[in-house]
Amino acid sequence: MIYMVDKRLRAERFRTRLAKAMQERIVTQSALARQIGVDRSTISQLLKGDGARLPNAHVVGACAAALGVSADWLLSLSDRPENAADLLAHSLSLTEAPRALVDQRIFDWHQEAAGYKIRHVPAALPDMLKTRALLEWEYAPHLGRTADQAIGASEDRLHWMRSAQSDYEIAMPAYELRSFAHGTGYYDGLPLDIRLAQIDRFLELADQLYPRLRLYLFDAQRLYSAPLTLFGPLLCVFYAGGHYMAFRDSDRVEIFSRHFDTLVREATLTARDLPNELHRLRAEIDPGGGQPPHPRSISSKRK
Repeated sequence: MIYMVDKRLRAERFRTRLAKAMQERIVTQSALARQIGVDRSTISQLLKGDGARLPNAHVVGACAAALGVSADWLLSLSDRPENAADLLAHSLSLTEAPRALVDQRIFDWHQEAAGYKIRHVPAALPDMLKTRALLEWEYAPHLGRTADQAIGASEDRLHWMRSAQSDYEIAMPAYELRSFAHGTGYYDGLPLDIRLAQIDRFLELADQLYPRLRLYLFDAQRLYSAPLTLFGPLLCVFYAGGHYMAFRDSDRVEIFSRHFDTLVREATLTARDLPNELHRLRAEIDPGGGQPPHPRSISSKRK
């Protein structure tokens, strides 16, 4: 963000900020002069001068580089003293992502955001809501012996969700749930009994955890979202296949928070509608199977 500051005030702030940076880094006038290739008297004038004159861009840039601060900060164009590389390192991180939620880093991010609303767009169905049978079918071919770790990590997330003081909102495309129920696309070959048990699991958790847990379905022909998780106002994490991209700067977190709000606002099915949709899908794939163990819908309970 660029700040409009009076030229005289900017010159005064430049002197103040230059002196502060030198003091914090224990750099004398002589040492700074040597580093940027000017006379010591030039540095003295920069620190003690008056009026509205500012040094030329070369001197400002050289001082900023020597002191490890940003030229924008010295010139009052920014309130962040970090240079661009430090700002980028702080605001964006890239870490390896395993196939399933076995990364301790994910759990750490959840704990860091305890008390804040967690908003999540999963890559497929939300792992923490899956049955053990579905997790084994999905992850065992890829993870081998670590499938149990994936299952344990998923159970840990659900346990955290039950006990933490955080609301959890999930938004996903409606076709994902339909594809799962009918065993098409990604879920081709998934046995019917696993699909039915998973739908029953969804109904059970929707009943138990609402309104702390709310799941919304949006129309992917109208809206799109990459897999991401928003940890309150603190952090936005994208899942990019083999890596997580994590943003901590407030402007980007706010941008993607508004994006998630749009998914919720434009959802074709809300958290209250979800149980009825699950019952409908269950009847489509198992018309003679009777009622599931948890037939109550949230909407009917709260009328």
